[in-house]
Amino acid sequence: MEQFIKYNSNPLVSSIGKKTKDFTKADIIDYIINNNIRIINFRYIAHDGRLKTLNFPVTSYQYLNTILSYGERVDGSSLFPYIEAGSSDLYVVPRFSTAYLDPFAEIPTMGLLCSYFTKDGTPLESSPEYTLKRAHEEFNKATGLTFQAMGELEFYLVDNDDNLFPTPDQRGYHESSPFTKFEGFRCEAMTLIAQAGGDIKYGHSEVGNFTLDGKVYEQNEIEFLVTDVERAADQLVLAKWILRTLAYSYNIDITFAPKITTGKAGSGLHFHTRILKDGKSVMTGNDGKLSETARKAIAGYMKCASSLTAFGNTNPTSYFRLVPHQEAPTSICWGDRNRSVLVRVPLGWSGAANMVSLVNPNEKQDSVSVPDKQTVEMRSPDGSADIYLMLAGLVTAARIGFETADAIEIAEKTYVDVNIHDHKNRAKLESLAQLPASCTESAAELEKNRALYEAKGVFSPRLIDGIIASLRSFEDSNIREEAKGNPKLMEELVKRFYHCG
Repeated sequence: MEQFIKYNSNPLVSSIGKKTKDFTKADIIDYIINNNIRIINFRYIAHDGRLKTLNFPVTSYQYLNTILSYGERVDGSSLFPYIEAGSSDLYVVPRFSTAYLDPFAEIPTMGLLCSYFTKDGTPLESSPEYTLKRAHEEFNKATGLTFQAMGELEFYLVDNDDNLFPTPDQRGYHESSPFTKFEGFRCEAMTLIAQAGGDIKYGHSEVGNFTLDGKVYEQNEIEFLVTDVERAADQLVLAKWILRTLAYSYNIDITFAPKITTGKAGSGLHFHTRILKDGKSVMTGNDGKLSETARKAIAGYMKCASSLTAFGNTNPTSYFRLVPHQEAPTSICWGDRNRSVLVRVPLGWSGAANMVSLVNPNEKQDSVSVPDKQTVEMRSPDGSADIYLMLAGLVTAARIGFETADAIEIAEKTYVDVNIHDHKNRAKLESLAQLPASCTESAAELEKNRALYEAKGVFSPRLIDGIIASLRSFEDSNIREEAKGNPKLMEELVKRFYHCG
């Protein structure tokens, strides 16, 4: 515990001397007073997936204690389209475990993420963060297990083309400076995210890079460590805010858009998932192979895949990314280490304990146990995803897998061990169900499967109605064909959704 606190990047952890999940109101107040914090920011997610903010000056101990104890009122109808203006007052109440220091504020400032409550002081059932909380509660109740996740956050950085050390088009994967322009930016961003409580695994440049109209577009990725699913969501929304704010300070552009132009890599938001029992992973058996528990969860992902796009692919440009013969998935299937599938089982260090001693002869076999890193990766979501609802959908889908009698059979039928986009495997491809090709199709799939999400009071009917209405409003049922004959349409859509999520 002492080492955890000493080497933690979050200054609140090192100062308070606790893990963030153990923070109390008294801890927060003491830190504010002892460190002369003058502004408190309440932040909360709205329908557009972006953080909203209330600024509070710290004018007295009494006022500080009051806002931390009771929160504040906000207009729910301005935050969520499905809340009526006639009864729109909501409370936002801070979650102390999310406290962080604002790295951009000139005035010493602390931020806290908030949850929504109704006029009666009960959680707002349709709010994104509460939907995720309910999904996890019902998963735990049904299985006795806990659910963890992490995101792979992809984005493009855009700046003037200086023609120095160009990298070949679409060959930017893990490129180093000076062939990547933004390694310094990425490292600074990761440092700030870690200081705000983000558990970062690593960052790197990604495949996508190209020049267009005198601008260089360079794709990057920041990947997080697996953690409790609610914390995983909080970290991602804060990370997107930090990345955008830092890009603004650099006077460069940033976009999480699913697709910028045809023929170039789009930006996904892959989610890795892991299931624990009593704090230990149950993703693999004693033989190191994928467990029945993991395969049941995968069966749930397969069963819900077509409707999960309603949460993870939320605007028409999402469906320019989900096209055949690229790394983004289109077929509902899963496989080991296979990047043509929807759900991938990546390497998990099974049977790979002695590698360090092979390349370092002076090192004896490490006494540290082999890390249990096995995860299952959902590859369809993109930068337009509603992060809380997408994760709530995944947790719900996993629970449905456990509740489905023929789950193992479903997993067996949807497993593939070949590249399904290779022409010689065409028969296998044609045997698989396909993901939706538009927001309109995603809305139809969610409508068809809404009972799965509404069961046990996880997703509120009003929330599902709002998502379906939003998706249908795009009227994009034939969007891919329309764009083929009208390149300007693609440009207009990209411009419209360039700053989505």
